[in-house]
Amino acid sequence: QVQLVESGGGLVQAGGSLRLSCTASGRTFTTITMGWFRRAPGEEREFVAAITRTAGTTYYTDSVKGRFTISRDIAKGTVYLQMNSLKPEDTAAYYCAAASRTTVVDREYEYWGQGTQVTVSS
Repeated sequence: QVQLVESGGGLVQAGGSLRLSCTASGRTFTTITMGWFRRAPGEEREFVAAITRTAGTTYYTDSVKGRFTISRDIAKGTVYLQMNSLKPEDTAAYYCAAASRTTVVDREYEYWGQGTQVTVSS
Protein backbone atom coordinates (compact mmCIF):
# COMPACT_ATOMS: atom_id res chain seq x y z
CA GLN A 1 0.00 0.00 0.00
CA VAL A 2 3.06 2.26 -0.13
CA GLN A 3 4.58 3.34 -3.41
CA LEU A 4 8.12 4.68 -3.59
CA VAL A 5 9.50 6.64 -6.52
CA GLU A 6 13.21 7.42 -6.70
CA SER A 7 15.20 9.92 -8.72
CA GLY A 8 18.56 11.65 -8.76
CA GLY A 9 20.99 8.98 -9.89
CA GLY A 10 23.53 9.57 -12.58
CA LEU A 11 27.16 9.59 -13.64
CA VAL A 12 29.59 11.68 -11.63
CA GLN A 13 33.35 11.92 -11.26
CA ALA A 14 35.07 10.90 -8.05
CA GLY A 15 34.80 13.66 -5.47
CA GLY A 16 31.51 14.89 -6.87
CA SER A 17 28.05 14.96 -5.35
CA LEU A 18 24.57 13.67 -6.06
CA ARG A 19 21.29 13.96 -4.21
CA LEU A 20 18.87 11.06 -4.39
CA SER A 21 15.18 11.60 -3.71
CA CYS A 22 12.46 9.13 -2.82
CA THR A 23 8.83 10.17 -2.58
CA ALA A 24 6.35 7.91 -0.81
CA SER A 25 2.63 7.78 -1.48
CA GLY A 26 -0.27 5.66 -0.33
CA ARG A 27 -0.75 4.49 3.25
CA THR A 28 2.45 6.01 4.55
CA PHE A 29 1.18 6.35 8.12
CA THR A 30 2.42 2.83 8.78
CA THR A 31 6.01 3.75 7.95
CA ILE A 32 8.40 3.98 10.89
CA THR A 33 11.72 4.02 9.03
CA MET A 34 12.83 4.91 5.54
CA GLY A 35 16.17 3.72 4.32
CA TRP A 36 18.56 3.53 1.42
CA PHE A 37 20.23 0.34 0.27
CA ARG A 38 22.60 -0.30 -2.60
CA ARG A 39 23.75 -3.24 -4.68
CA ALA A 40 26.84 -3.27 -6.84
CA PRO A 41 27.23 -5.79 -9.69
CA GLY A 42 28.12 -9.20 -8.30
CA GLU A 43 27.65 -8.01 -4.71
CA GLU A 44 24.96 -8.49 -2.10
CA ARG A 45 22.57 -5.72 -1.19
CA GLU A 46 24.06 -3.39 1.42
CA PHE A 47 22.48 -1.04 3.94
CA VAL A 48 23.51 2.58 3.41
CA ALA A 49 21.42 4.90 5.61
CA ALA A 50 18.07 5.12 7.36
CA ILE A 51 15.96 7.69 9.18
CA THR A 52 12.99 7.35 11.50
CA ARG A 53 9.82 9.22 10.67
CA THR A 54 9.10 10.73 14.08
CA ALA A 55 12.36 11.58 15.83
CA GLY A 56 14.48 11.77 12.70
CA THR A 57 17.11 9.46 14.16
CA THR A 58 19.67 8.56 11.51
CA TYR A 59 21.75 5.45 10.90
CA TYR A 60 24.66 5.00 8.49
CA THR A 61 26.94 2.25 7.37
CA ASP A 62 30.54 3.01 8.30
CA SER A 63 31.75 3.46 4.75
CA VAL A 64 29.52 6.51 4.13
CA LYS A 65 29.71 8.28 7.49
CA GLY A 66 30.83 11.87 7.05
CA ARG A 67 30.07 11.80 3.33
CA PHE A 68 26.38 10.94 3.02
CA THR A 69 23.46 12.61 4.80
CA ILE A 70 19.95 11.23 4.97
CA SER A 71 17.05 13.59 5.64
CA ARG A 72 13.29 13.64 5.30
CA ASP A 73 10.48 16.07 4.58
CA ILE A 74 7.44 14.63 6.30
CA ALA A 75 4.99 17.01 4.63
CA LYS A 76 6.23 15.98 1.19
CA GLY A 77 6.62 12.34 2.12
CA THR A 78 10.13 12.48 0.73
CA VAL A 79 13.46 11.14 1.93
CA TYR A 80 16.76 12.39 0.53
CA LEU A 81 20.26 11.02 0.40
CA GLN A 82 22.87 13.73 -0.09
CA MET A 83 26.00 12.01 -1.37
CA ASN A 84 29.23 14.02 -1.20
CA SER A 85 32.85 13.11 -1.86
CA LEU A 86 31.73 10.20 -3.98
CA LYS A 87 34.15 7.36 -4.60
CA PRO A 88 34.21 4.74 -7.37
CA GLU A 89 33.31 2.12 -4.77
CA ASP A 90 29.99 3.93 -4.26
CA THR A 91 28.95 2.81 -7.73
CA ALA A 92 25.77 0.77 -7.37
CA ALA A 93 22.05 0.70 -7.90
CA TYR A 94 20.50 2.57 -4.99
CA TYR A 95 17.10 1.60 -3.61
CA CYS A 96 14.74 3.44 -1.29
CA ALA A 97 12.73 1.33 1.14
CA ALA A 98 10.11 1.73 3.88
CA ALA A 99 9.68 -0.32 7.05
CA SER A 100 7.05 -0.49 9.78
CA ARG A 101 9.72 -0.87 12.48
CA THR A 102 13.05 0.71 13.33
CA THR A 103 15.53 -1.41 11.46
CA VAL A 104 18.51 -1.42 9.11
CA VAL A 105 17.91 -5.01 7.96
CA ASP A 106 16.84 -5.23 4.34
CA ARG A 107 14.48 -8.19 4.79
CA GLU A 108 12.52 -6.20 7.38
CA TYR A 109 11.59 -3.50 4.87
CA GLU A 110 8.19 -4.03 3.27
CA TYR A 111 8.24 -1.58 0.36
CA TRP A 112 10.90 -0.80 -2.20
CA GLY A 113 11.47 1.72 -4.94
CA GLN A 114 12.52 0.87 -8.46
CA GLY A 115 16.16 1.79 -7.92
CA THR A 116 18.35 4.47 -9.42
CA GLN A 117 21.84 3.94 -10.79
CA VAL A 118 24.80 5.84 -9.37
CA THR A 119 28.06 5.54 -11.28
CA VAL A 120 31.23 7.21 -10.02
CA SER A 121 34.16 7.40 -12.40
CA SER A 122 37.79 7.73 -11.37
